[in-house]
Amino acid sequence: MIYSIDVQITAPVTDTEIADRVATAITNIFPGAETDEQHGEVVAETHSLDHFSELLHRQEILDTARGEFLGNRRGNTLAFDLKKQAAFEGVVNFAVGNPDELGDIHVRVRVEQPSVEEFVDHVAPPTEEGKPVTQDDFE
Repeated sequence: MIYSIDVQITAPVTDTEIADRVATAITNIFPGAETDEQHGEVVAETHSLDHFSELLHRQEILDTARGEFLGNRRGNTLAFDLKKQAAFEGVVNFAVGNPDELGDIHVRVRVEQPSVEEFVDHVAPPTEEGKPVTQDDFE
């Protein structure tokens, strides 16, 4: 299946931070993202979440990711926030509750193809006893 997505990523850069390190935090999670510093924030765009999906699998946080994706869905758009410090270390840590004092990485994913549900199943498949369950397992 061919996926068509637009991913917009923004992260504030505070006075105590170095913009290049914020950009590195973004590219550690989204390696294909092209970053640019603008007016006190780093903005980036990518069209793939393959590495992000690999991290979710490796960290075994698929259920958490699905909850974040589907809980923050508006039409064909998903939005979620990630902790900058964890991202700098190459770790996915969803930001929930109060925002970090340095600000969080905001990710907005617009899904063109396939449906949002199919795309979420691809990036973070449902699990059973902690193991990913594919559609083939149901047939």
